[in-house]
Amino acid sequence: MKKIILLLSFLFVSLDVSSNENKKIQYSKPDENTKIQVALLLDTSNSMDGLIEQAKSRLWNIVNTLTTLKYKSKTPTIEISLYEYGNDGLSSEKNYIRQVTPLTTDLDLISEKLFSLRTNGGAEYCGAVIQDATKNLKWAIGNSTMKLVYIAGNEGFNQGPINYKEAINDALKNDIYINTIYCGNQNEGINLLWKDGADVAKGKYFNIDSNQTVQYVATPYDDSINQYNIKINATYIGYGSQGYMKKNNQEVQDKNAESISSANFTERTVSKASAVYTNSEWDLVDKYKDDKTAISKIKKEELPKELANKSTKEIEEFITEKTKEREKLQKEIAELAKKRQEFIDKERDKTAVKDDLGVAISNSIIELGKIKGFTNETKK
Repeated sequence: MKKIILLLSFLFVSLDVSSNENKKIQYSKPDENTKIQVALLLDTSNSMDGLIEQAKSRLWNIVNTLTTLKYKSKTPTIEISLYEYGNDGLSSEKNYIRQVTPLTTDLDLISEKLFSLRTNGGAEYCGAVIQDATKNLKWAIGNSTMKLVYIAGNEGFNQGPINYKEAINDALKNDIYINTIYCGNQNEGINLLWKDGADVAKGKYFNIDSNQTVQYVATPYDDSINQYNIKINATYIGYGSQGYMKKNNQEVQDKNAESISSANFTERTVSKASAVYTNSEWDLVDKYKDDKTAISKIKKEELPKELANKSTKEIEEFITEKTKEREKLQKEIAELAKKRQEFIDKERDKTAVKDDLGVAISNSIIELGKIKGFTNETKK
């Protein structure tokens, strides 16, 4: 499983995470009718600890790469789902499969659940987990959506009670692209039918070298970007039953990202400056942005203490100021992030890349995006 996570590590390294330098692009509200949905199906059997670590280390890089895609100049809503399979701790009646999260815009939730995954030896049923994700996730309908599945593992692709070809054909009927990542030697993956799975799915087949480790490029901009994190957190105003818990979780996921590396923490801060990092279910600023009548609908007991005794007008004025403050911070972070990515690109050009897997996977997303009418804003 170690190898799988590697996939996620390199999944989007080649794309400019912060190229949304244009304010119109950077802060345009995500379009609910335009979506990119990504389901990550991760093998959590005994040998997959490295995979999980790589997933933790690259989640925010993945998010930032997805933000570079637009559909007819519209910012798509980004939804991610997480599955684990092949774990003995899961129910045999459910084919050792667990939907960890549904497709969600709650990126902090994805981070929280990634950090909670634990490995345990088990049977790895690829056909079964693909079928479950196809049938039980709420996939969008329409030409302005892109639906991707990445399944990673290291055992035979044809194991289990569900025929993988039938499961994949069902996915294709729903316009879901299946991409396979084998953790091991390329030919082994071919012999174990991982490539065949991708071929049937009209997707991409990749193999990961489990001995590879994630390499970060330190930049002169990392510390400056990271210093913005506390400032931008201060613009989030929790409300409702989830307000306190979710705001606290935001800080927990900051610490989780930082525990992996300073560079990963930087990637998360950059994500928090993008339009796809939205928390209207618990944050008043995002809620008010979505619905200008929201304040009058919220009960006083659901407001934070500092706003409980204020009038609707006073609360709206307070939120407006917080909105301006956040947008200013987001713009400054985006400008630094663009310079950071340019520095990283130059450093990578100086070093021969032994494995261009990251470029290949990134390009696969761009290629599929082109088919669906999405454009890569970094190339403009």
